[in-house]
Amino acid sequence: MLFTRTLLKRHSVLPGFDLALGFTLLYLSFIVLIPLFAAFLKTATMTWPAFWDTVSSPRVLASYRLTFGASFAAAVLNAGFGLVVAWVLVRYRFPFKRIVDALVDLPFALPTAVAGIALTALYAQNGWIGRWLPFKVSFTPLGVFVALTFIGLPFVVRTLQPVLEDLQRETEEAAATLGASRWQTFRHVILPTLTPALLTGFALAFARALGEYGSVIFIAGNMPMVSEITPLLIITKLEQYDYAGATAIAVVMLVAAFVLLLAINGLQAWARARQGR
Repeated sequence: MLFTRTLLKRHSVLPGFDLALGFTLLYLSFIVLIPLFAAFLKTATMTWPAFWDTVSSPRVLASYRLTFGASFAAAVLNAGFGLVVAWVLVRYRFPFKRIVDALVDLPFALPTAVAGIALTALYAQNGWIGRWLPFKVSFTPLGVFVALTFIGLPFVVRTLQPVLEDLQRETEEAAATLGASRWQTFRHVILPTLTPALLTGFALAFARALGEYGSVIFIAGNMPMVSEITPLLIITKLEQYDYAGATAIAVVMLVAAFVLLLAINGLQAWARARQGR
């Protein structure tokens, strides 16, 4: 115990490590741990058959499929296009670059309800964009995907930008002098360096999409078994005073999201270890 305390003090950077660590744990307990524990505690009041009937009903399973599927697809799309946007913002100079850079942060500042109403108006069948599309977007699962893509893009771009700014161009020039093509340079020089940050941005966008509510309910249509997301189902349970049922669904979402994020963190660690070699 004394050796551990001495080791922590020796490697601490900020003064007052013990006090700072105490405040950190206290803050995280009140903000994160206690609310999550309360959800598990409320769910524990249910019997196992009641819990299973709640979380495995056809309506709930349909909302799981839509929520996780649309969130994953939106995060994958944002990972690809977010890399392109971050690359353009870091590597090129063009007119109105500051405006474009500020637009990336717009989903952060815009209220989610406003974003949902705007997206619904744009992609409705009589909207500016929806009228030119041969398929329906608003009030369909595709509308959920569009909304989740909108709110997730900044996480990928802002995660990749610092890494791209620190990326030395000399390594790309060295690869070119050795005869590497542009694709080979990107695949073997640039992408391995960006992979940990890209996975981080993907994980953040995916986690953000799982809990999104305000921007989705307007464009989704909220049709049970079709376009109803899990957060809306939780709100519906709460409005019906079924608190145990709401927390049961929330606990399933929480555990599933934690497992997925844990797997993504494992991939990040593997990518960093491989890059270090």
